[in-house]
Amino acid sequence: MALAKQTIEQLAQHLESCQLQMRDTHKITDDHPDMDWDDAYAIQDAILASKLARGARVVGLKAGLTSHAKMRQMGVTDPVFGFLVDDYSVPEGSEVATRELIHPKVEPEIAFVLKAALKGPGCHIGAVLAATDFVMPGIEVIDSRYRDFKFDLKSVVADNTSAARFVVGGRALRPSEVDLRTVGLVLEKNGQPVALGAGAAVLGHPAAAVAALANHLGRRGQEIPAGSLILSGGVTEAVAVTAGDSVSLRVQGMGSVSLRFA
Repeated sequence: MALAKQTIEQLAQHLESCQLQMRDTHKITDDHPDMDWDDAYAIQDAILASKLARGARVVGLKAGLTSHAKMRQMGVTDPVFGFLVDDYSVPEGSEVATRELIHPKVEPEIAFVLKAALKGPGCHIGAVLAATDFVMPGIEVIDSRYRDFKFDLKSVVADNTSAARFVVGGRALRPSEVDLRTVGLVLEKNGQPVALGAGAAVLGHPAAAVAALANHLGRRGQEIPAGSLILSGGVTEAVAVTAGDSVSLRVQGMGSVSLRFA
């Protein structure tokens, strides 16, 4: 690690304050260009520790920047990983208050729920499918704390991969009941299609993103626990939303899930 423990704590406090106070900031690597990957995840861990100390509960994990479209949109080349706490979860069809966010965008995702733990290294698509209880549609609301969504990979990792809100719903299916590679989906905003995609847009197969997460955690001596919910990453580019917008995700054979913004 390149940063001192005190610096990591200060950066974590800064980024979480930006989230809680709905204000943006320049990317932290501007001031700390020597920050390494261990530092970035240590900052993310410190943010999580702060939330847990205030009574938050981890409800899932997420992969980010897993589609080629999203990588191009953000100007990056590798996926990143983060956590989901109960404050981020919203009921299907409910309202999200935009006053609590900075510049929200939505992403269509395939969510996995595990029946068995997964641990790397060496985790692969087959292992993920065998450990999965069911999959279902999900919408993630991302809200980078960085000004104009401008960041590099280390900065976005530290910022918990722009996590803000999420919803899952629709029809839960066993992995054997759907071809996650070819399954099609459409994201609609205010009744109009705004993004189309198929599961293969996520690293060739959405389960590959879950395997990559397990391998990432394995390198840190951790695993994905049984019962975990995992958002496998945006299938398409992210779509900006504002107060008054309604969004709906329809996934082939898996129904739909929706949110409103107020």
